[in-house]
Amino acid sequence: MRRTKESVDQYTHGGGACCMGDIKATGAFDQSTLEMRSDILVYSTPELDEDVTVAGYVEVELYVSSDAKDTDFTVKLIDVHPDGTAYNLEDNIFRARYREGYDKQVFMKPGKVYNIVFPPMVTANTFKKGHRIRLEVSSSNFPRYDRNLNTGGNNYNESEPVVARNRIHHSSEHASRIRIPVTP
Repeated sequence: MRRTKESVDQYTHGGGACCMGDIKATGAFDQSTLEMRSDILVYSTPELDEDVTVAGYVEVELYVSSDAKDTDFTVKLIDVHPDGTAYNLEDNIFRARYREGYDKQVFMKPGKVYNIVFPPMVTANTFKKGHRIRLEVSSSNFPRYDRNLNTGGNNYNESEPVVARNRIHHSSEHASRIRIPVTP
């Protein structure tokens, strides 16, 4: 099946797209319609009282659990305007099986909590007064990133996906967080 721009937009909308064939819709696009999906978690600051400039490495650390052997976690850093439009600035992905290094695959056990630390995203943006800083978390950003069928298999030669029921943890023991370099 050949993907059209309309079919791609329900999964990936904007962002970087080096080496992705016929996907032309790159850059910053309004993410607010995607945020209505039940498989995308949305975390936002209150409206900003003053301009906030962020420049440098944005670090995301999540404590996660899943009922799947393997799954992906994706994040997007978003600038939310006062009218609700939500423009993507940067995104990233982490495949859970590589949480102990890319030289080995370690599968998840159902319900066990794991710590994953994303490679840093890099951005420079001034979030204007009245805007909000947002982080979206999901398990997929296809076709921006390759699919993960959540089986623990090769993915490239499989056709039967497993639905992963993922959880992001927010407790004193499992404090998922984002570190943003705010400049004076």
